[in-house]
Amino acid sequence: MSEIEKTEQYVAVLRDKITLLLKGIGSIAIGDGSHFPYGWRKAAKGRTVWRLVEEIISQNLEKNAETLGLLDFSPAPSEVGVYDFSFRFQSSPTIYVNIKSAVTGGRTNKDDISKAVALEKFFAENEGCQLYVLTVQIGFSDAPLQISLDNCFVMPVAWLPDVYVNPSNNGNLQSSKYKNIDLATRREASEFLAVLRDEMRVAQQKKKSK
Repeated sequence: MSEIEKTEQYVAVLRDKITLLLKGIGSIAIGDGSHFPYGWRKAAKGRTVWRLVEEIISQNLEKNAETLGLLDFSPAPSEVGVYDFSFRFQSSPTIYVNIKSAVTGGRTNKDDISKAVALEKFFAENEGCQLYVLTVQIGFSDAPLQISLDNCFVMPVAWLPDVYVNPSNNGNLQSSKYKNIDLATRREASEFLAVLRDEMRVAQQKKKSK
């Protein structure tokens, strides 16, 4: 089985397992009317609660790892790396996952994935690595004040169809299509690394020309 075929298999299994986990977690209470007398207001955004969502998912995956068939589950050693946790399926290499959040019904934006320099180093040091963006779709409810984990999307970083390094935003790799696996460009990790390096060179040239 090729690397791309294996990745397709891992995408499907990971999506199924995360979907099952989200159903088990259910709604998450944030506060009540005494804390937020006027509801969410401007706080009804993914970035407001994404760190809580990341921790909830990571801890519940760790707690239920055996039931879900996840081996060697491990939270990332750093908060500033390219992934949030890692594990293996039976007969798989180590799989690394970076959690993102998106608001249900929100607009499609070009969002940060990770710093391009960190990604370049990670892919160069981990040949054929399996690094995924897991996006959890969040709904907001005012009565009571809570969030719901409505859906999840899985995209291999190597398959991002729009690889763009922003020269004016700390050199972040950005994508607007990381939630849509149907638009994925199926690449091996080595192919993605070459594309990423090309985009990093373009970003450097743009930065120097300013």
